[in-house]
Amino acid sequence: MDGNGRWATSRGRPRTSGHVVGARVVRTIVESAEDAGIGTLTLYAFSADNWKRPTREVSMLMRLFRRYLLSEMDRCVQNGVRMRIIGRRDRIPAELRRTAETAEATTRDGRRLDLRIALDYSARDCMVMAAEKCAGRPLTRDAFVRLMNEVTHSGPVRDVDLLIRTGGEQRLSDFLLWECAYAELYFTDRMWPEFTPADLIAAVREFHARDRRFGGVQESVAAAG
Repeated sequence: MDGNGRWATSRGRPRTSGHVVGARVVRTIVESAEDAGIGTLTLYAFSADNWKRPTREVSMLMRLFRRYLLSEMDRCVQNGVRMRIIGRRDRIPAELRRTAETAEATTRDGRRLDLRIALDYSARDCMVMAAEKCAGRPLTRDAFVRLMNEVTHSGPVRDVDLLIRTGGEQRLSDFLLWECAYAELYFTDRMWPEFTPADLIAAVREFHARDRRFGGVQESVAAAG
């Protein structure tokens, strides 16, 4: 969900106003996810590196996250959306942590969409913490994935099919690095506050048009030797 601050400053507004508008966009995208054929949607709300931002902006974001969770819980229950917060929980404000736990418990029966919100998340930190837990023990990919699940509270760790980055940047920024091993990457100049359900549909359509081989070759090429 990149571009909130830049969208606001380009209009002469404070960066925080862009985050407020961006939070509203989350609702429209979540509500349109099912129509786009999406069963799991992970939103990168706040990275571990975002703590470097000005204190005032960070404090405002923490309050905004809590307001969002409080305002959307009932709507998620009504629409069969399960909310999960992935990432560290020891550094976020206690009120936000309690609200996150309440949101997860309240929406746990949702089956139509698994909505994961990455908060104080770092893929590299996740992998380091998982590795620390397995020190001295034989390790398989499946075992490592289970350990990653433990340290991020993420629920089942699934491979990412499509990663969409708004805001014009073309990098992963420490997001779901393990899960994105074979993800299709889609970059758009559209800032998150301007991202629409139509943009989501366009990204999904391009995804379905791509040839995904997962390290293999096309059947026609394999048959030809």
